Amino acid sequence: MPISKRQLLETLEKPVLIELVSDLELGLRANASQQRLIDALVQKRSFKLSELIHYLSLAELKIACEYFSLKKSGSKAQLIERLSQQTLPKTNPGSLVKNSPLIAAKPSAIKHDNTEVKLTMATPENPVKKPTTKNKAPKASKGFEESLWDSANKLRGSVESSEYKHIVLSLIFLKFISDKFEVQKKIIVKEFGNDFIDMVEFYTKDNVFYLPEASRWSFILKHAKQNDIAVKIDTALHDIEKNNKQLAGALPDNYFSRLGLDASKLSALIDTINNIETLANECEMTEQDLVGRVYEYFLGKFAASEGKGGGEFYTPKSVVTLIAEMIEPYKGKIYDPCCGSGGMFVQSIKFIASHNGNQKDISIYGQEYTSATYKLAKMNLAIRGISANFGDVAGDTFFKDQHPDLKADFIMANPPFNQKQWRQENELTDDPRWDGFETPPTGNANYAWIMHMISKLSDNGTAGFVLANGSMSSNTSGEGVIRQQIIENDLVDCMIALPGQLFYTTQIPVCLWFLTKNKKRTVSKDGQPSTKDREGETLFIDARQMGTMISRTNKELTTEDLAEITRTYHAWRGESGNGDYEDIAGFCKAATLDEIKANDYVLTPGRYVGAAEIEDDGIPFETKMKELSQTLYQQMQDAQKLDAMIRGNLEVLGYGE
Repeated sequence: MPISKRQLLETLEKPVLIELVSDLELGLRANASQQRLIDALVQKRSFKLSELIHYLSLAELKIACEYFSLKKSGSKAQLIERLSQQTLPKTNPGSLVKNSPLIAAKPSAIKHDNTEVKLTMATPENPVKKPTTKNKAPKASKGFEESLWDSANKLRGSVESSEYKHIVLSLIFLKFISDKFEVQKKIIVKEFGNDFIDMVEFYTKDNVFYLPEASRWSFILKHAKQNDIAVKIDTALHDIEKNNKQLAGALPDNYFSRLGLDASKLSALIDTINNIETLANECEMTEQDLVGRVYEYFLGKFAASEGKGGGEFYTPKSVVTLIAEMIEPYKGKIYDPCCGSGGMFVQSIKFIASHNGNQKDISIYGQEYTSATYKLAKMNLAIRGISANFGDVAGDTFFKDQHPDLKADFIMANPPFNQKQWRQENELTDDPRWDGFETPPTGNANYAWIMHMISKLSDNGTAGFVLANGSMSSNTSGEGVIRQQIIENDLVDCMIALPGQLFYTTQIPVCLWFLTKNKKRTVSKDGQPSTKDREGETLFIDARQMGTMISRTNKELTTEDLAEITRTYHAWRGESGNGDYEDIAGFCKAATLDEIKANDYVLTPGRYVGAAEIEDDGIPFETKMKELSQTLYQQMQDAQKLDAMIRGNLEVLGYGE
């Protein structure tokens, strides 16, 4: 028999059950017994087992898997699939719940081994010992990241969640560069002696930041219990920036002191961060990837917790990955005019590494409007050893362009959706970026962003960016005229309609635009065709039915989804190794300029791909209709019987007609 909803609920802690009861509006008090909470959730028939499984966090799924003797390693999606497919023995139904000592078990503190963090169930027969110093290195597994997130959440009440991301990420950054410094210091002592340990050049030659005594993590940790720890952290960050020019403007300025943080909560957070082993000596990942994973996890969690405001610095990983896999930024200049925390650049580097490319073949340019996010981006790239030009200061891309003469080979961006009043009526009316087009309207910046990016493309450049769906069809304030000109200039390479719920910031579906300055046939160095001639043609992909739910409110594109989309695009471009391209009803269509013109220059993929073909199951219509009719008649008879029973009960109670 399959796992029941009750059995899975038995594995959960009371706070999770309380949250579930609250979300489902079951009307129970928080002081209700754990068994009462479980009973109420079991009786809520509309709340299915599948919904419960998808509701759980990664840590809770791991506990459940261990409870049912299932393998607990893997991604959240893998654990969900594992639990969904699990079947319990028929010979002793319910024995896992009634007889197992795990019923009373609580999740232990996180137990560390040499390679990953595992959540272990503590039972009377199998108590979990505290981790020793020897085994404390967590290697940044997901379980540890969640533990760190929980620790960061203790700052709630002291500061807004929008603020504590800067606190946590700044401390992680400080810990990482301090660990690198200490390793380099030992190397210097071993090779050159103690006389050289304070010479900055001996650190910077190996891309290690030099840290004065009061800026080292050991100093912060030593004074973590003191009331002036916030001042000491601010001083450390200031001195680091002062001594390392490449970090100019990257670190928070007098930030911790101004927030007036509770010293005990800050001290507890420092203790938790101290358990991160940033140097991956025994781990397959590089240390940049290790700390980068923590950064990536936190940026995503901050975006989810902050809701609408979170999108100012974070684009979902699956969307960024899709853009990178589509435009393939192997070599040249990469630009993001609204770079947020730098996620597009990080994914570009990952793409290059996964395809055996050379990071030195690219140069990175970006700009960010918000000062705090500008600093996040600098830190995010610095911990990964990525150099970038973000301009001298944070600034408005339209009014204070930090790269006025840039011609980029690749542009990746997620501009603010439907940005209103981005300029006044008399501002930027003759801007050279609009040459050849109408001036974009003041009420919506979508087309201002598009034309800014077009102006930044090199002669063979390609751009991939996210916009709201309305950008594909809007005719408001001249936007339709601008879009028509872009299409007639043959700049639109591909349009992709994405599913809803991908973003933490909005539940509405969005789309991806891919523009290129050159659709002509290209050849490789050996004279073989690299891409076919695509002039006068645009590919439309409708991916709205793709993706899988990763929580109650959010979806992500799976690896298989990404592979199908990118293979379709590269096959259409004529790139070898991707098979032959063909139109697929309901999914993809290569449309000509005349077809787009016939659709009034609207770029919505659904207009072109049509409806997917419904597979014929071989059952004649007459047979289907007869079966459905019989089912309906039976249901109508059942309804009459139920109505009669209800009437009878009402009469017994004295409420008859």
